[in-house]
Amino acid sequence: MKQFVIFILLWGLLANCAVYGLQFTDCGSKTGKFTNVYVSDCDTTKHECILKRESNVTIVIDFTLAENVNAVKTVVHGKVMGVEMPFNLQNPDACIGSGLICPLSKTETYVYTAVLPVLKAYPKVNVIVKWELKDEHEDDIVCVEIPAKIQ
Repeated sequence: MKQFVIFILLWGLLANCAVYGLQFTDCGSKTGKFTNVYVSDCDTTKHECILKRESNVTIVIDFTLAENVNAVKTVVHGKVMGVEMPFNLQNPDACIGSGLICPLSKTETYVYTAVLPVLKAYPKVNVIVKWELKDEHEDDIVCVEIPAKIQ
């Protein structure tokens, strides 16, 4: 009987995952909240985005704010087997070239857009992409984790 109960619980968990597909996770947003995340060429019916090496991936994050923000910096990490590795962006200033015009007001909804190059040198691994937009105090406006696989 105990094995039957465990089987039913696992089946329910798997069925739940299959229905919902890809889940973007909030990883510590403080002064804002993401309302939508888009990753180009990502099949959201799957459990992870496929990031093809030697390509560019567009990331779009719609978000709202709980307070005014003067400056926004982008910080990106790849988490592989629980270890975070920084990804150096050419332009971490999110107020330039990403669709944001700083300062940002808490009364507005914003759309942030960035292009992430997936280099040939990247290993073929499962990775959690941790994408953070930080304010002038280094607090996370938005922090979102994107399950991905580099191929």
